[in-house]
Amino acid sequence: MTRSRCSQALSRWAMALCLLSLMACGSNRPKPAELPAIVQPMAVQTLWSFALGEIKIPMVPVFTPQGRVVLTTSAGELVTLQMANGQLVERVSLKETLSAAVGSDGKRHAIVTRNNQLIAIEGGKEAWRQGLSAQVFTPPLVAGERVFVLLADRTVQAYDGASGRLLWTQARAGEPLVLSQSGTLMSFGNTLVAGLTGRLTGFDPTTGRILWDAPMATPRGVNDLERLVDIVGLTHRSDPYLCARAYLSQVACINASRGQVAWARPSQGEQGLSGLGSVVVGTESNGLVVAWQRDSGDRLWESDRLKYRHLSAPVMTENAIWITDDAGQLYLLDPKNGQLIHRSSLDGSALVAPPLNHQGVVLMVTRKGLVRAMRSA
Repeated sequence: MTRSRCSQALSRWAMALCLLSLMACGSNRPKPAELPAIVQPMAVQTLWSFALGEIKIPMVPVFTPQGRVVLTTSAGELVTLQMANGQLVERVSLKETLSAAVGSDGKRHAIVTRNNQLIAIEGGKEAWRQGLSAQVFTPPLVAGERVFVLLADRTVQAYDGASGRLLWTQARAGEPLVLSQSGTLMSFGNTLVAGLTGRLTGFDPTTGRILWDAPMATPRGVNDLERLVDIVGLTHRSDPYLCARAYLSQVACINASRGQVAWARPSQGEQGLSGLGSVVVGTESNGLVVAWQRDSGDRLWESDRLKYRHLSAPVMTENAIWITDDAGQLYLLDPKNGQLIHRSSLDGSALVAPPLNHQGVVLMVTRKGLVRAMRSA
């Protein structure tokens, strides 16, 4: 199959997945669990907020070494804010429709358009662009004077950050069906890590040589949909461990220094993971919240307090696990036992990005375009 036909097939499968999702959220959706009374609620403080405008595409904010956060909008803008106070640093209009969120090291930004153009932005202006052979749903990674991209056909490429010259390409056979949502592309020490069809693969970022290949889940089933085991959402990293979720299949942690799987557990979830120290936490598709021990994979606890509420990915801070639902409700759970310790409303809309922890401050972005930095008391 040519890459053009492959992209068309991916789009058709993406539409099918959307229809399945809509059907699952219809009138037969189970009634959410009754929320218990909160005996000693935890206070939450909003440090600052910023209005981006309505957002119609998924995004993943990126933090920079300069203490800033870079976001994208549906209008094709790059917006840079100070994390300390939410002040606007830069707003660049690209006049492009984006297919993925932005990658940035604070000096150089990289985005990918709907017509498969990789564009580097420096000083508020386009520095270079390169045409790609397939769609991109995962934000580019900008690191070490290079720009890395993970294509929908699971090809990984590296470009020179200054000139846009292609440095290397790693392509491998994959499943014909992939999710049209952000996958895994990140740095871990001196290794480039990418999620490739149920596997986490470590690359030498200079040459593209594969250093290790760790199976997180094995495709099973009689059709492409049943065999879908993409690595989804954000990972939890706690040296030397890297923990990730395979779509509706498993949660697993690997020792990233050796590329060996430490443990894997069945898990029916669609969102990424979070954690802190030796605790890994995730949400299941039915609204269960589960905590695992990072080193062993033992289940520490599970909470059904938010069952059937269509939850976001979690984010964990020192004293709380933060989760939202598709109605724009914010929930905090006690990391020790999963008890509900806070409930409040954001702006009535779901998140378009997973909640993120930046030095104890939780950043949330809603579909209505509200960016909010919050902290628990």
